[in-house]
Amino acid sequence: MTAIGVRVALFSAYFLFAILLNSVGTVILQSIAAFGVTKEAASILEAFKDLPIAVVSFLVASFLPRLGYRRSMIVGFAIVALACIAMPLAPGFATTKLMFFAVGSSFALIKVSVYSTIGLLTKDSNAHASFLNLIEGVFMIGVLSGYWVFAAFIDPANPASLSWLDVYWVLAAIAVANAVLLYFVHFPPTPIASEVKNLAGEFGAMLALTWKPAVLVFLVSAFLYVLIEQGIGTWLPTFNNEVLHLPAAMSVQATSIFAAGLAIGRLGAGVILRRLDWYWLLNGCVVVMAGLIILTLPLTQNLAPNAAISWANAPLAAFILPLIGLFMAPIYPAINSVILSSLPRERHAAMAGLIVVFSALGGTTGSFVTGRTFAAFGGQTAFYFSLLPMAVILISLFALKRLTKEANAEAEI
Repeated sequence: MTAIGVRVALFSAYFLFAILLNSVGTVILQSIAAFGVTKEAASILEAFKDLPIAVVSFLVASFLPRLGYRRSMIVGFAIVALACIAMPLAPGFATTKLMFFAVGSSFALIKVSVYSTIGLLTKDSNAHASFLNLIEGVFMIGVLSGYWVFAAFIDPANPASLSWLDVYWVLAAIAVANAVLLYFVHFPPTPIASEVKNLAGEFGAMLALTWKPAVLVFLVSAFLYVLIEQGIGTWLPTFNNEVLHLPAAMSVQATSIFAAGLAIGRLGAGVILRRLDWYWLLNGCVVVMAGLIILTLPLTQNLAPNAAISWANAPLAAFILPLIGLFMAPIYPAINSVILSSLPRERHAAMAGLIVVFSALGGTTGSFVTGRTFAAFGGQTAFYFSLLPMAVILISLFALKRLTKEANAEAEI
């Protein structure tokens, strides 16, 4: 029963933060209408969310085992609950910035703790990969749900209304419920590296992980994966609008196919990885991803604008290209699981911190590079560019397979 309670808490944690982290676009829209801020000013919210995730995870991940994963998560939920309560009580753009800063900082605690706890709940690498894919699948379900949750509180008749802020009472209640659940469930004991006696030593031990060949190859793989995902995911609405000539609203709706594919792919991989080796599954996924790019982008050439466009006569590429998310989905959780499973459990928190940092760097780089390429050479060229990191990922998967196999063999001696 205890294990079930812990798993429920982990799923609920990721679901809540999926809603909060991916609400930036909606909150920007509402902040412009309700608080009267400019688009340029509102765009800073992304930085208030992303930078704390990278910085906090880098600074605190190495010593979270001493605090305890359960306590770390409770602290994260408490911070988020207070930040959410502040939104309707002190409405304003300054409060909004502080709220996203709190959400980003708390997510660093949550993600490192969740990733580290999975290693304590699973018995082998297959079970670890399966559970991690399920966790990430729940995250994507939360992303999809978030649009509907926020929309339910927006007053369509009065865009400047502050009624949308009432959604934060619901989100605060979920955060409190998670904290209470974690307080009563019994977590597995947190392993601590016995040879490290102080915080400086723990931080140094985390940095030392980057010199391990398997970890270095993994960090390259994770960086490139997130570069591809964020590059395509961020610019797919613009691609749909400017290249496929879909209306703005339809361009966003078509992008939801990409997000749905990520959710279905990760949940499905959670089942498949119990029976199939991760290496063959991920190689197949990368090959199909490349195939979709190569086969679909020629269909987007020389499309003419159509004022009467609808789902019935939309270009075929609008339905096929977003399916790349279905095959992209298993890669990130699976490679995270592979590297974590190859390390002692007392190193999982430090490794999770590195995962968060390099994921954030990859996401920022992917969005920037794709955007610049899109502006300079067009959408087709920008998406063709993703074939290059895909090729490197295939090479890195081969190296990761060999290096982790060697590391596991040495650990058994």
